[in-house]
Amino acid sequence: MSIRVYRKTQRFCLFGQLLFVTLATVIPNLADGAVRIKDIARIQGPGEVQLMGYGLVVGLNGTGDGKRTQFTVQSMVNLLKRMGISVDPQRVNIRNVAAVMVTARLSPFSKKGDKIDVTVSSMGDASNLEGGTLLLTPLASSDGTIYATAQGPVSVGGFTIEAGLFGEQTARNYTLVGRVPDGAIVELELPTTRKVPETLIITLFQADYTTAARIAEAVDEKFGQKLAKPLDASTVSVRLPEQVRDIGEVVNFIAQMETTLVVPDVVARVVINEKTGTIVVGENVTISPVAIAHGNLNIEIKARPLISQPPPFSKGKTVVVPEMEISVEPEKARVMVLEESASVGDVAKVLNALGATPRDIIAIFQALKQAGALRAKLVII
Repeated sequence: MSIRVYRKTQRFCLFGQLLFVTLATVIPNLADGAVRIKDIARIQGPGEVQLMGYGLVVGLNGTGDGKRTQFTVQSMVNLLKRMGISVDPQRVNIRNVAAVMVTARLSPFSKKGDKIDVTVSSMGDASNLEGGTLLLTPLASSDGTIYATAQGPVSVGGFTIEAGLFGEQTARNYTLVGRVPDGAIVELELPTTRKVPETLIITLFQADYTTAARIAEAVDEKFGQKLAKPLDASTVSVRLPEQVRDIGEVVNFIAQMETTLVVPDVVARVVINEKTGTIVVGENVTISPVAIAHGNLNIEIKARPLISQPPPFSKGKTVVVPEMEISVEPEKARVMVLEESASVGDVAKVLNALGATPRDIIAIFQALKQAGALRAKLVII
């Protein structure tokens, strides 16, 4: 029997090379083009409100909460009591019901009668919410104001199958959290103002001084007058023109402003996820002159079974003793040299030439950072 263990995995190596080259080729093309202001920033105003409520999901196929989940039993007893039915809580044993928390996000522009999606999450010891229906649940904000009511069939996007004497399970996706599309109806609108503001505030999704300055310049050029002023790396103040008098004109002004094109600046950054082996390299990443050596260690383990035979008429037993033979053969290191101001494409070519796997590339980038050769921020998530 022969077992081979390699640090380098060709299958993942090929995938890593393709992914790295693709990102290195596509990212510069995207970053060189102009984008709309609305794609990299938002107009500051009333925000969304988080809603939450407690409810019951019924119609489960024996996968609901057990008797030990007392709040589910108590909720069912209270519900039946409001319907004029009295039951003894000690004798209630319903496995078709599950207690859930219902959450949703209410837009400041949602109107009374609009429908919004809700998320349903199990609270007790239910094993599956598949096929259940959420009963009428009021949804309130943090101050207790009820803004919507939710009800409807729960979609979990998965399944759980249990079979066999020992309860073997086969699951696809997660079945204790589901959604009810358009499951909530807005009953109360968020308070908004119709007053025409003197200024508008643009907030960048990612703070950057250069991008903020470019947004201000683009807005001034768009309207032919000095209106915008960058306040910091993430905020740009825009003064409304004198001819904008009513709220309708404000809407038209915002529509024109948010479609203005601007070229955002890209920070040199390398983002690494060690859990998944994912590596994303930004456009402006460069590397100082450096030599990279990369080698692999091949380990071969051979096992031969040896039979140990005891002497005749002895009380010994015949046993099989494996004889292990381990050999280690390091590969010759290959040295690649990067010249001054190497680009992402140059780095990709060198790493692919080394035959590096994603795990190896992560280690190489960390070593480059420690050596002071990586001219970018290294982010490990």
